[in-house]
Amino acid sequence: MSEPAVRTLSETPIVSREMLSRLDVAGPRYTSYPTADRFVEAYGASNYIQALQQRGQGAGALTAGAGGLSIYVHIPFCESVCYYCACNKVITRHHERADAYLADLREEIRLVTEQLGPGQMVSQLHLGGGTPTFLSDDQLDGLLHTLRQAFRFVPGGEYAIEIDPRTIDAGRLKRLAAMGFNRLSFGVQDFDPAVQQAVHRIQPHDQVAALVHAARAEGFESINMDLIYGLPRQTAESFQRTLSQVAALRPDRIALYAYAHLPQRFKPQRRIDAQALPQAEDKVGMLSMAIDTFSQAGYDYIGMDHFALRHDALAVAKRQGRLHRNFQGYSTHPDCDLIGLGVSAIGRIGAHYIQNAKTLEEYHDALHRHQLPVVRGMVLSRDDLVRRAVIMAIMCQGRVDFESIELAYLVNFRQYFEGEMRQLEPLVESGLVQLESDGIRVTPVGWYFVRAVAMVFDRHLQADRAVERFSRII
Repeated sequence: MSEPAVRTLSETPIVSREMLSRLDVAGPRYTSYPTADRFVEAYGASNYIQALQQRGQGAGALTAGAGGLSIYVHIPFCESVCYYCACNKVITRHHERADAYLADLREEIRLVTEQLGPGQMVSQLHLGGGTPTFLSDDQLDGLLHTLRQAFRFVPGGEYAIEIDPRTIDAGRLKRLAAMGFNRLSFGVQDFDPAVQQAVHRIQPHDQVAALVHAARAEGFESINMDLIYGLPRQTAESFQRTLSQVAALRPDRIALYAYAHLPQRFKPQRRIDAQALPQAEDKVGMLSMAIDTFSQAGYDYIGMDHFALRHDALAVAKRQGRLHRNFQGYSTHPDCDLIGLGVSAIGRIGAHYIQNAKTLEEYHDALHRHQLPVVRGMVLSRDDLVRRAVIMAIMCQGRVDFESIELAYLVNFRQYFEGEMRQLEPLVESGLVQLESDGIRVTPVGWYFVRAVAMVFDRHLQADRAVERFSRII
């Protein structure tokens, strides 16, 4: 089955208003399946301890390639609020608040390694937030020292940190490189001054460009930029300027997200003028424009929200059918267990999903009592595992091979998913999906609505259709 591709505007099918209104529904991003809203409070610290112990007993002799851990550390602090933000964050200019939080992180790391066993190999580290660079260099250095004492970091692994360009300079980049970080992700969102003012995030293009050049001089292996389309005051013309400016800076990867306006859930978004938001059809145009601009600039369209230069490991993995998706988005690491550290952090150990307390107070209280701060999670059923494999194949490869699912899970695909196959028929008629004798393929226009294709196989979502908790697809 051929790989779906969307390259240029001339090759991109027209998305009609009728199709847009019918298919631009709310739906999950599928950084996991089942999605985090399905986690239950009945899952607690004792369940997580059992998962950690089982992994520690069974994976001690594994090599990094076969059993290396991924670690995510959530740093919630920001000095100022960005109105679009839906992350778990704490707005403060009091940097001393981070000291108590780092003490809690040290205790959580101790409790995890107490159950997992010391010296487990780590091949991925990601510091996200919030604003990880809210921490001082000494605070970051101390956190990494604690992690290195608890885990064994593999040479050549992927060690990344999210960067707010307003919080660093070339000197800080040099320190980050010396600490061992080899990947950076710059939060850009948009370079247009009017858009930046509307979302309360002022960071001129020249400031970001200087940091990118300094990062390359320091030898960082990969630079990512985050962009958002659908922000207030964005127009086709202004967004095209941002796209061209980003393409000229040549980041190795670009993450392009659709803005999800959910003011009922995220209080900062109430400061955004909904009348200034682009219409859905305008957002489709922005996405199409981005695909065209970045494709012409030498980027591969990885799928849904990611682009990568052809030499980048993400692009290579896409071409070779080795792409995966986890709580941080697209990844080259297959089925890697993830330890989530910090407030609201989500982890995965085998068939277990785990989430920490969402408030600093609840997080601190658990650790003060020397207890893991788990407040909810779940253990995946056999059906969840089968459906996760299908949904991730759709999201990552744009295709599902019946035989591979049948061999891995001992099911007859057409029988097991008899109802879902019928539900795909309207998507086939709309040109989003092709049904073939050996599998399912997402078409080029289907990539605009790939989440809608994946939703067909989401048993939890189909059971209650409670989609109002999710963002719009476009």
